[in-house]
Amino acid sequence: MPTKKWVIDTLHSEIRFKIKHLMISNVTGSFNKFEGTAETEENDFSKAKVNFRADISSIDTGNEQRDGHLKTGDFFDTENFPSLQFVSTAAEKGDDDDYTLYGDLTMRGVTKNIKLNVEAGGIAKDSYGNTKAGFTVTGKINRKDFGLTWSAVTEAGGLMLGDDVKIDCEVQLTEQA
Repeated sequence: MPTKKWVIDTLHSEIRFKIKHLMISNVTGSFNKFEGTAETEENDFSKAKVNFRADISSIDTGNEQRDGHLKTGDFFDTENFPSLQFVSTAAEKGDDDDYTLYGDLTMRGVTKNIKLNVEAGGIAKDSYGNTKAGFTVTGKINRKDFGLTWSAVTEAGGLMLGDDVKIDCEVQLTEQA
């Protein structure tokens, strides 16, 4: 079967994450600069080969001071580790339009295999004749597994940050000619 190549349409995609703050609510952030590709057999994403990279300096939590802190050695250390990368190792088709995507996530020089849940939204042509495919991607990682260990204790003895980071992305791909 012929191989199709796809690239992330960054204008119609969002790469977001959530983490517990004070263990009572979530803070949401995103990466504004990212790129990615997928290779499929025809329009079959069940064995897709995915490669994704995000520029850590583009992190945006809606608070400039917090974003600055996240770029330091306490967290992402963008001076030494300017990007994070995900490379798929396997994909499995589940029920209906659901997939499980496995791959190696590298952050801060640490690589761990993770699992992502993928819900296919469909394939359609846009008004310019481009073929697009849409997906919702979710998952959860432990930030400490990647060396993001900074935390603080509140006056009451509680933790400032949770360990689990929820991944929540909307991805639109464009088929390449």
